[in-house]
Amino acid sequence: MSGFGGRRGRGTQGLNSRGMSRRGRGLRVAVVGATGVVGQEFFRVLAQRAFPVADLKALASERSAGGSVRWDGRSLPVEALDERALAGVDLALFSAGADVSRTFAPLAVEAGALVVDNSSAWRMNDDVPLVVPEVNAEDIARSEGIIANPNCSTIPLTIVLDALRREAGLERVLVATYQSASGAGRDLVLELEEQIRAVAAGRRPEASVYPHVLAHNVVPGGWPPARDGYNEEEMKIVNETRKILHAPRLRVGATCVRVPVPVAHSEAVLVETERALEPEAARELLGRTPGVVVLDGPGPDDYPTPAAVAGTDEVYVGRIRRDLSSDRGLLMWIVSDNLRKGAALNAVQVAERAVEMGVL
Repeated sequence: MSGFGGRRGRGTQGLNSRGMSRRGRGLRVAVVGATGVVGQEFFRVLAQRAFPVADLKALASERSAGGSVRWDGRSLPVEALDERALAGVDLALFSAGADVSRTFAPLAVEAGALVVDNSSAWRMNDDVPLVVPEVNAEDIARSEGIIANPNCSTIPLTIVLDALRREAGLERVLVATYQSASGAGRDLVLELEEQIRAVAAGRRPEASVYPHVLAHNVVPGGWPPARDGYNEEEMKIVNETRKILHAPRLRVGATCVRVPVPVAHSEAVLVETERALEPEAARELLGRTPGVVVLDGPGPDDYPTPAAVAGTDEVYVGRIRRDLSSDRGLLMWIVSDNLRKGAALNAVQVAERAVEMGVL
């Protein structure tokens, strides 16, 4: 396998490094990046979904080691991440940044674990499946040890696009994201809160985590630059959408914006289908799509908002209407909790499907 060592003794039959099936018993799980905002969400999701955990490790940097995290009503000690801490782990859920994943995900695989990685480190590796279970769960079977969790804006977008594609094909997609502070981590959430307090007190807000003050503002940047005026976040949405949908030539354009919201990302989306699809037909189609909730009238204020969606698991879609500039265009508004379906929930659902498929 390109990029990291193959898994020892594991294929699609759910075998561990000693050749024993893991199905039918609890799994030894490690959360890497346990003290971060997504790491904390992992613990909540694992408990809420009654994931079959026999043993659970909370792993983080040396700086965070020695503390504790809450899981299922009890306290877990936070251990320092090193090769020894990964020994004996069946499933490693990573959310500690790309550099950490590049170093430690292959070590976890060599130790016999299946890794579901929330960073960008492996997403575009040809040998690594990039999975949204509602869209391309079958790709899990290709895993040689690492499965990548997509970008927090790509996940809800592809669920909606896949449903439309199956019905009417896809020609072109334009998306503008309105991304919450938590997408950049706890520090920006705390900075936003302090900025809001400063504004309320008549003080000048300050920015150190982000390039501009986020409170009372909208910032179309803050991500590393990419080619031709785009940034990395925008290109992640373009490239990941194509990979998940197995549509390398799909025309996709993205503009990413950070907004003063603590949790939940929103997206304004223009979809041009290959065959005309009326808004009412799209509402009916999306309304029966697993993981999607259509909130689109009949009242004029019936549409999803980040404040209403935060803490929920579904992808919400509203304001579905005909694009007046195209015979085959639809406009819509998508909102989803970026810490749950955009990150931790999707990763745990990937692990659940891996168990069902005998990969784990």
